[in-house]
Amino acid sequence: MDLIGGYSISKTTLLGLTKALVNPCIEKGIRINGIAPGIIKTKFSQVLWDSGDAKESEVIPFNGCAMGRVGTPDECANTVAFLASDDASYITGETIVVAGGMPSHL
Repeated sequence: MDLIGGYSISKTTLLGLTKALVNPCIEKGIRINGIAPGIIKTKFSQVLWDSGDAKESEVIPFNGCAMGRVGTPDECANTVAFLASDDASYITGETIVVAGGMPSHL
């Protein structure tokens, strides 16, 4: 199995785990939610968006990203803060895609 295969399997497992933990955890007052980030400007994805002097839009194939740019860690953190807040008190067992409009295959 190649590295991307293992990575994909681990992400799919997290989607299932998010759903599977809802019933046992809700009895304890715990909500279970996740986020599915697209390309976010981190060290992990640096090879996708950093190519020396090239602009981000020249490095990443943005043809599928509606916002036409890389996301930031703060944009993911804002989604997590929302999910942890009382504003999301009736949300559980969900995964929110944070990908700038890039198509996802969840």
